[in-house]
Amino acid sequence: MKLHRFSRRPLALLLSAAFPTLSAFPASAEEILRADSVVVTATRTEQSAFDLPVSIDSVNQAQLQDGQLQVNLSESLARIPGINVQNRQNYAQDLQISSRGFGARASFGVRGLRLYADGIPATMPDGQGQVSHFDLGSAARVEVMRGPFSSLYGNSSGGVISLFTEDGAPGATVTPNVTFGSDGTQRIGTKLAGDTGKLNYVADISSFRTDGYRDHSAAKRDTLNGKFKWALDADSKLTLVVNAIDIPNADDPLGLTRAQFEANPRQAGTNALAFNTRKNLAQHQLGAAYERKLGAGDTVNMMVYGGRRDTTAFQSIPTGPQAAPTHPGGVIDLVRDYWGVDAHWTHRGELAGAPLTATVGINYDNLDEARKGFQNFIGSQLGVMGALRRDEDNHIFNFDQYAQLQWEPSERWLVLAGLRNSQVKLSSKDKYIVAGNGDDSGATDFSATTPVLGLTWRASPALNIYASYGQGFETPTMNELSYRPDGTPGLNFALRPAKSDNYEIGLKALLGQATQLNLAVFDVRTEDEIVVATSSGGRTTFMNGGHTRRSGLEASLATRWDTGFGLAAAYTYLNARYKDTIGGTNILAGNAIPGIPRQSAFVEGSWQHKPSGFNSALELRHVARVYVNDANSDAAPAYTIASLRFGFEQNSAGWKLKEFVRIDNLTDKKYAGSVIVNEGRSRFFEPAPGRTWLAGISAAYRF
Repeated sequence: MKLHRFSRRPLALLLSAAFPTLSAFPASAEEILRADSVVVTATRTEQSAFDLPVSIDSVNQAQLQDGQLQVNLSESLARIPGINVQNRQNYAQDLQISSRGFGARASFGVRGLRLYADGIPATMPDGQGQVSHFDLGSAARVEVMRGPFSSLYGNSSGGVISLFTEDGAPGATVTPNVTFGSDGTQRIGTKLAGDTGKLNYVADISSFRTDGYRDHSAAKRDTLNGKFKWALDADSKLTLVVNAIDIPNADDPLGLTRAQFEANPRQAGTNALAFNTRKNLAQHQLGAAYERKLGAGDTVNMMVYGGRRDTTAFQSIPTGPQAAPTHPGGVIDLVRDYWGVDAHWTHRGELAGAPLTATVGINYDNLDEARKGFQNFIGSQLGVMGALRRDEDNHIFNFDQYAQLQWEPSERWLVLAGLRNSQVKLSSKDKYIVAGNGDDSGATDFSATTPVLGLTWRASPALNIYASYGQGFETPTMNELSYRPDGTPGLNFALRPAKSDNYEIGLKALLGQATQLNLAVFDVRTEDEIVVATSSGGRTTFMNGGHTRRSGLEASLATRWDTGFGLAAAYTYLNARYKDTIGGTNILAGNAIPGIPRQSAFVEGSWQHKPSGFNSALELRHVARVYVNDANSDAAPAYTIASLRFGFEQNSAGWKLKEFVRIDNLTDKKYAGSVIVNEGRSRFFEPAPGRTWLAGISAAYRF
């Protein structure tokens, strides 16, 4: 694998920092594990991330909440290498999230990754997901897994992001909080948490409002998240999770052309005001998980969930193209009812006298979708719901079986292996059949068996070296199947799943007892990459774009000194390119895959003075230029921004008070925070705010 010349310097520096100090590492494995985080996502059981042949990181509660707005994952995931999370400053669209370049093409929703909140999938069976309901105010941590072992979660596993709600502490604690800042931003919330011995509970409710940085970007969002855990007896527990989100209105400012972005980044895009582009959304879901121990070495876990998501979105499609009988209109009305089950059995025992953990399970996810389209005008009045132009019922489900095995044949070796068989079936019943628009009903199915294998060598108690390999696949979403590139009616059954081979080698090292270094080098080779075929008149079609390759390096370093100073750093180098030239398109062999920065870096220097309760941090973030289309004819420029925060904490007579002040983009830099890949009218750029501020206070009282 060939790395860019610049990327070798940080690799050499980090390696030279690691290996000369091996003799200074503590000899006790227990001391190391105390310094290391425990994760669940990689193996479905609690496990030290340090030992696993997996790239996985955990963002803790303090990093998610202290000095943060607690609204978007983009606030805290910049510290994770390999992950690119762009806040679009557009609450009518979800975050843009990519993992090692997977998911970068998504213009709305999240694709190419698997998303979970307390075990409940936020990714639907066809691979499209969203994170707007992730409640950061009650989160204990967010785990982020990249690389081969992500495929153990099935379709579209370029990476896995899992949120875990906190547990309540003994007694009861109520925590009201308020945050306010630039552009009319405010978030008000209250959290109630506790433990009675039999019942552990957390309930968090919050209300978010903003006028928006750009014209026509105001939004309102109300969320509720609750987790209730009952200890039924000494060997079993039942957990109930309830979650709701209501977005009564979120204005969509649209993307800007290059000329508009340079002239006035605050302006709304063309026709955003004329058509009053906007979205409203409501989602409610409920999940229940049951865990029971069967003897000393066996555990059974069962989970069932269900929910509904209603979405209405007004687009800026001109009235002219909507005259064609096959056009779906400029208003999307979507109702999604979803449910699913997951059950797995875990056995802890021995194989050839060495520790063995085995997990086998089944997974079923079901989605029933009622999709309608309407014209976005009535006569000369724009931005209103007009005549029906699309009406269909879609049914999508997956049925998967999976198995994982962890074996430690000696103190120096750990083997982790897995296999998942996935079947995805989609069907569509067209109910809008008029002259010029025939019956577009149809069905298709996809399947794949994805193996993974990883090996860890414990070179010393403080140094693990690992290698892993896995296969993955990504099915087309229902949106991507909806239209054919040649304009003929019917679903795009010619679109095939993308399949990939993932290779990774890495090391995890402890430098002393307070510093951890992680390095990973990876290579991902994909065939039948799903790419944009056409984009015009408000309609985007997709095709398979041949072979691609994503290769790169991830590095992270975290340390804290007795003086209260701390340092966290993350660096990503990612070379993502097309390998084939596709005739009749802008895809040329050697072109960069759009939406993916070649390099990104995050550095945080912090200081905490515990006696006074004062803390502070300076954050630096760098993102290289990002191409906006397959032709690589334009790009969002590289940028480096700095943020500063101060926090205070006081404890007295059952109260814990916290205050903070935060300033983002200290130098008031003008830059594009995200891009809309292959946007048909060259409205690629979504501007980020200039200098902004936040201030907040919370008051926790424990009964």
